[in-house]
Parts: sequence; structure tokens; C-alpha cells
Amino acid sequence: MYIGPARGPATAAHSTPEPLVSPEAASSSHLNDGRLVSLDVLRGLAVVGMILVTDPGSYGAVYPQLLHAQWNGATATDMIFPTFLFAVGIAITLSFASRVERGYDRSRLARHALIRSAVIFAIGLVVNGFPDYHLRTLRVPGVLQRIALCYLFGALIYLALGNGRQPRAALRRSWTIAGIVLAILIGYWCVLKLVPVPGFGWNRLDSVGNAGAYIDRLVFGTQHMWVWGTTPGYGVTYDPEGLLSTLPAIATLLIGILTGEWLRTANSRKRKAVLLAAAGIVLTLAGWFLDPMLPINKRIWTSTFVLFGGGVSLLVFSALYFVLDIRRWRWWTAPVLVFGANAIFAFALSNVITVLTDRIHMSANGLTVHQWAYRDVFATWLQPVHASLAYAVFIVLVNMALLWPLYWRRIFLRV
Repeated sequence: MYIGPARGPATAAHSTPEPLVSPEAASSSHLNDGRLVSLDVLRGLAVVGMILVTDPGSYGAVYPQLLHAQWNGATATDMIFPTFLFAVGIAITLSFASRVERGYDRSRLARHALIRSAVIFAIGLVVNGFPDYHLRTLRVPGVLQRIALCYLFGALIYLALGNGRQPRAALRRSWTIAGIVLAILIGYWCVLKLVPVPGFGWNRLDSVGNAGAYIDRLVFGTQHMWVWGTTPGYGVTYDPEGLLSTLPAIATLLIGILTGEWLRTANSRKRKAVLLAAAGIVLTLAGWFLDPMLPINKRIWTSTFVLFGGGVSLLVFSALYFVLDIRRWRWWTAPVLVFGANAIFAFALSNVITVLTDRIHMSANGLTVHQWAYRDVFATWLQPVHASLAYAVFIVLVNMALLWPLYWRRIFLRV
């Protein structure tokens, strides 16, 4: 892991590669004329969203859009993770392209991507086990684990397709990636709808009988899956970051890679923003119209969820690109960039804080820090749903306060 200020480019093709941009590194998001601030902000907003929705004062009093859909459908919360993967895809394009153009060896970059993915996966296991580390019940899948696998496969696909910047080569590469995305979506759709699941049959999209849930129970065992992934009468049955559903999540990241390819073209910035927004509208509508045939579902990451989530990500990014990189209205970005600059570390830190506030008890009344803060600090003067949100915002601010010194000193923790 590299800890320190952002480094300058290597001076020769044979020199040791500078640390590749990991999914969170803020200093790597560059185009020809400077940093792509919209990407840093998009990544930061995603992390803020992750913290906000996982730390309500009480899950019994939460605004509906700050909760995941119970099964089918989508809320604003369901859009956070695909948006982060989308941002990772853009970062892969911009960072790897610049390094390949400077002469870095592709096979060596691939090895670095493999190492980084392994480290991020390991960090995910550490976060999942904190603070008890009972190996018998350690959850193996997880958010960071999914990011690691998607990052690895996205990086390898991009490196395998070459990096020629000539219009014909770039167009061929983009069409190939689009073809891979389409193949993943159609293939996953067919698996979910047409492949019979032993003991359950085919066309099962519920929480116990879908193909992904069956594979996860077979591979991990329920003791190593998400403890909240339950089905009434069955106990733990599924994991929202399971193995099979990681395949369409890779497609979400590849949409980000395609976006990065478009950003590297010679088109004007306004044309880029307009066409990104248009593509976002098309994908969002495609996911919505196809929902009756295959429901939009984040927990099993259906093909329609990829389309819908990819479209929303494109729309949000195109708006940020217009505001931050075209109009350059950046006065408000510093608090968000604190999270975007060290996104993986910020996510891991937030999980530690969440666990500690639920484990540490106040000696006077026996309440946990979480319970005390919600009940005695916020709920005394706010309605429950407002108090719950206020507590979540407070946790976001605590995380920001801990991360701010790193951002202020230009220290980026990169795998």
C-alpha cells in the first residue's frame, strides 16, 4: 500500500510503475488538460451515500429512499453501489490508458491489478470480521470483495483489448466491450429464467430459489453468508454480494469503462456531456421497460438492474461533468472530495465506526453509543424519522473529520 503525496509520472517506459490507481485514488482521474473533478466527486458522493444509509439512528424510522427495496424495485439507496462500480470503470480507462501510452508493459500492469484486487478482497474480509474474527462464521462475500473482483476483471478485459487511440481502434474496442456487456446481460438473464435450480426448478427469482442463492449456499455455506439475507421459514438463504451476481456487476463496471472511452475522444466537452446524458436516458428507460419481463432487483443484480443503475449513473455523472468540468462550479466540492480521495479507506473506516458505536456501552445507562446518541441527543427534540437521519448525518461528519487531515495533507492511501 502506498501512503503519501501523489507521485509524478515515471520518466521511462522501463522504470518501475508508479502505484496504479486503485478504485479510489483521486490523483489518477486525469484527461489531457487536468483532473476530472466530476469523477472524484461522484466517487465521494457514493461513499457518503454508503455511510448515510448504513448508519440510521433507528431502522424503524427511516425515509423510504434511504432504505433498499425489500426485493424487487429500486430506491435511491439501491443506486449507490452501481454508481461506485461505474466510477471504478471510468478510473480504469483513464488511468490504464495513460500508463499504456507512456509505455508500461501490459502484463506487468495486469499483475499489479491482480495484486491490488487480492489486497482489496483481503481488506473486505478484515472489515467483515471486525472485531471478533470468528473464522467459523466469517462472511466471505462483501462490498469490497465485489469491488475487488469487478476491478480485476474490468482491468484485465481493458488491458487485453489494447489501447490504440486512433478512432478506428478506439471504436473497435468500445464495440467489443459493449458486446461483452450485452453477452453478460443476456447470459445472466437466461441463467436466472431458464436454468433449473436443483430442488426449486427454473424461473425462480425469489430469495431462496434463484440460481445465485443456490450457488452461494453450495460454495460458502450459510454460515459464511450475509446474516441478514434471510427468507421466512428458511433462515439465511442468499447474499447480495454473492458469486453469480458479481457477473452482472462486472457489466456495470464495463459501462463505466465505456464512459471513460468516450471521455478520451476528441469531441467537445459539451457534446460528451449531452451524449452521456442521452445514453443515461436510454439505459434507464430500457431497464424500466424490461422490468415486467425481468424485475429490477439489486439483491440479485438482475440484467434490468444493470441497465437501470447504469443509466442513473450516467445521468448523475453527466450532470456532475457539466457542473464541475465544463462550468467549473467547484466551490462546494471539498467535503465530498475528502471521501472521494480515499474512498476504500473511508468505506473501511466507516464500517469500523459503525461496529464500535454498536459495541461500546455508556457506563451510566447501559446503552450503546449508537442508542444513546440517537435517543438522548437527537430524538429528544426531533421527530423519530428526522432524528434517525440526523444521527446518520452526524456519523458522516465524524468520518469526514477523521479523513480531513489526510485530504488536507494530500495523503492518499492506495493499494
